[in-house]
Amino acid sequence: MTTAAPTKAEIRKQAQCERILAAAHECFVRYGFHNASMASIAEAADMSPGLIYRYFENKNAIILAIIEQQLDITRQRIRELRSAEDLCEGIIEYYDKQDCGDPDSMSTALFLEMSAEATRDEEIAQAIRRFDNMVRQEATDWLARDPAEGGHGLPKDVARARALALNLFIEGLKARKTREPDIDRECLLKAVKMIVSTLTRS
Repeated sequence: MTTAAPTKAEIRKQAQCERILAAAHECFVRYGFHNASMASIAEAADMSPGLIYRYFENKNAIILAIIEQQLDITRQRIRELRSAEDLCEGIIEYYDKQDCGDPDSMSTALFLEMSAEATRDEEIAQAIRRFDNMVRQEATDWLARDPAEGGHGLPKDVARARALALNLFIEGLKARKTREPDIDRECLLKAVKMIVSTLTRS
């Protein structure tokens, strides 16, 4: 079945939404979710607040769209880690790309904002839980998959626990990059190798 090409109106709408989200991303990193106003987002996007409301019902809708955008980036990064020839090097590369201006890397500031906002907003909490469950299931499937198919052949219950541990480890790296940007690289690599060895051991 052939998918119809997007219309000019659809292309324009997508471009406008991306422009708004890029401006919101900048404002949320600078001011936080609560302190960033629709006026500040409009100013950053160089458009009127009224025009923004044509595409997003309110600021919460923008926050949810930003979260989905950021979670998609993280999902892709995790899939890249699974296919990396050297998982440890892949994790170090993932660590290095955080907050270095790479548009395909989740902002640590936004990650922390999302985590905090999830304690206050049930809609945001549900969006993050859905993402966590999906990523953890993918990691579980990968760890349980036969080694001949690129997995590690772990029993399902073991793979599930290790997938959670991997989730905790990656999130810890995000926080560590913010708190200790000049961390000793040799020590970091040793720590990553030790943890990866434990998580993937049969």
